[in-house]
Order: sequence, then structure tokens, then C-alpha cells
Amino acid sequence: MTSPAYSVQKEKENQFSLRFIINELKPKGKWLTPFNIISLPIMLLGAVLVVIRFINGIGAVSNVNQEIPWGLWKGFNVVTGVAFAGGAYVLTFIVYVMKVDKFKSIIRVTVLNGFLAYIFYAGALVLDLGKPWNIFNPIIGNNFGANSVLFLVSWHFLLYIIAQLIEFSPAVAEWLGTRRAHRILSGMTLGAVIFGITLSTLHQSGLGALFLMAKEKIHPLWYSEFIPLLFLVSSVFAGLSMVIFEGSISDRVFADQISSDDKKVRKSILPILSKICAFAMFTYLFLHVLVFVHGHRWSYINTPMGYWFLTEILGFILLPMILFIISFRRNSIILTRIAAILTIIGIIINRLNVSIIAFRWDAAVHYTPSWMEIVVSLAIIFTEIWIFRWVINRMPVLRDSPSWAKNAH
Repeated sequence: MTSPAYSVQKEKENQFSLRFIINELKPKGKWLTPFNIISLPIMLLGAVLVVIRFINGIGAVSNVNQEIPWGLWKGFNVVTGVAFAGGAYVLTFIVYVMKVDKFKSIIRVTVLNGFLAYIFYAGALVLDLGKPWNIFNPIIGNNFGANSVLFLVSWHFLLYIIAQLIEFSPAVAEWLGTRRAHRILSGMTLGAVIFGITLSTLHQSGLGALFLMAKEKIHPLWYSEFIPLLFLVSSVFAGLSMVIFEGSISDRVFADQISSDDKKVRKSILPILSKICAFAMFTYLFLHVLVFVHGHRWSYINTPMGYWFLTEILGFILLPMILFIISFRRNSIILTRIAAILTIIGIIINRLNVSIIAFRWDAAVHYTPSWMEIVVSLAIIFTEIWIFRWVINRMPVLRDSPSWAKNAH
């Protein structure tokens, strides 16, 4: 028999949990901000368009067809977005494997950003499937397609999302105040990190490997057998540039949650991030030059697509690389942020070139995204930012962990 005292205690705990959840769901801060005013209508319209997509089919809102099955949702939200999530595996390697504690102050926010990115970009992938229920095929064993690169990428996505959830879970345990769960989850972090890093290197290059089957469809200036390696290397400086960009915004928006010591540390690591980005961009540029020279592609330069290729390489790879080098020599935060923004723009251009712009570039009718595809893409990004903000305002991501969690380490 359960004692009355135990029943009363249990009822109090349940009431406390319910009050805690209701309280945490309430909005914090001002509602009428410029970001909210812009993002809310787009999110609502995007939700309506998603419903229409699932009711009437992908053709009701998208301009993809049998000839060009990859649209903006794959090219931008998936292929481009996954590159920007690369900062998570780079920084977890630096912190947990190389034991560079200086980066610990930004590791949780980076992992959170990567985790949410993969969740929402996987959702974008579902939207862009003609038969969305087929997303479960690689998992449930229906038409496994084990010889397909997509089979590997899908499993990498699933397992990496789980790995990132484990990496971030100690912050959730600290938020809920569950000390035993925190101790268990913290003990699993290193294994999840090592597993996640392995998966990241595989699926970042795996996304590039998808395009190896489209040699006749991609413009020669963007196609090569080294696309998987180029995608992997570019994910390093793409991810770290997003870390710099996101950190610059967080320093302003969530300034009250960042301690003065962490603010100093965050500024001191920017030159190091600049060095890593510059080195990775040099490697990427060197590989591009090798591919260009050995592929005898000089004849394509004096064409409209050739000018566009030079714009991408010189304006958004070489220029930001030089700015990164100057920024860490002069210890200039402004130059670092400018270089990061240019790099982000360059990655967007490159991934859209490979997946959309230079894909079937010679077709009589070229794919252009509908306004509805653009709205849904923006709605996905805004929803991710809303959830990111909700988590930051409630969990110890940027602010210090509770004392009991620190003592546990």
C-alpha cells in the first residue's frame, strides 16, 4: 500500500512539474520587436503553404518537375544549410578531443545550432520528396537502397541528430534540475562527440557524392570527382563563419546572459577561428585550382557562366580568405565579422550553383523557385530561430551552469 505522505509528495511534484512547464512555455521579453513583426506573418503563411503542399502535392507550391527534381528546399535548406552546421563537429573536436578549454564557452550554443539545423533541414527534405512517407524507407527496411549514397546520408543524418541530442542533453538536465540524469548524460558526451565527428565527415562529403552521378547535368566548372572533398573542406570554414556570425548576434541579443569573463574569452577566440577559416579556405582554393588546371577548363572562363564562376571564387573565397588573414594579424573583430559574412554568402552561392544554378544550365526551361518555395524556406529558418531563442532564454547555454553541475565535473 502506498502511504498517504508519499501520495501527497507525489501530487506536489506533479503539480510543480505542470506549473514549471506552463511557466516555461510563456513568452519572455517584448513581443513587438522588428524580428517578431517580420517573422510571424512569414511563419504563418509558410505553415499554410506546407498544409497545401501535403494535401495537393508538391506541384501545388513548387516548380520542381521530373527533369529537375531538386528544388530550393534541397538546394538551400539541406545542401547549403548542412554546411553551416559544420561548426558543431569542428568545435566539439577542438574541445573534447584536442582538450582546448578556451572554446568551451561557445560549445553548447554551437551544438544547439547544429542540432536544430539538422532537425529542420531534415524537415525540408521531407517537404521536397514527391512521396514524403518514403523518408522512412531506409529505416524500416522497405526498399532499403543500400547501394545508394542517399541511404548512407539518411542514416548519417539520423544518427548524427541523436549524437547531437546526447551532446546537448546535459544542458537540458541542468534546466530540469535532474542531477542523476545529468551525471549519466555527461558521461555519454565524449562517446557521442567522437561518434558525431565521424558521422559529420562522412555525410558532409556524402552530400557532395550525390552529385557525382550528375556529371552530364552540372556545368564543368562546378563538377569534378573531388566534389565530396570540396564539400567536406568547405563545411569547416562555412561552419566556423556561421559560429562567428551567430556569436556576433548573440553577444548583442543575449548580452545579459553572458558573463564578463566569457565575453573576453569569446573575443579572444575570434583570431583563432580566423586562422582556421583562412587555412581551410586556402586548402579549398588550392583544390579548386588543381581541378581547374588538370581539367583543362580555360575555355569556359570567357563565358557568362565563367564570369559567374570567377565571381564566386575571387569575390567570396579569395577575398574573405585574405580578410581572415589580415583580421588575425591585426586582431580586428570587425574584419573577422566582414570575412565571415562574405564567406556565408559565398557558401550559399556555391551550393546553389552546384544544386540549382549550374545544374541543367543548358536546359531550354531552367528551374526557378516559386514565391511559395521561398516563403516556406524563410519560414523554416525563422521557426528554427524562434526555437533557438526559446532554448537560450531558458537553458544554461550561454549563461553559466548551476553550481551543482559544475561540482559534478
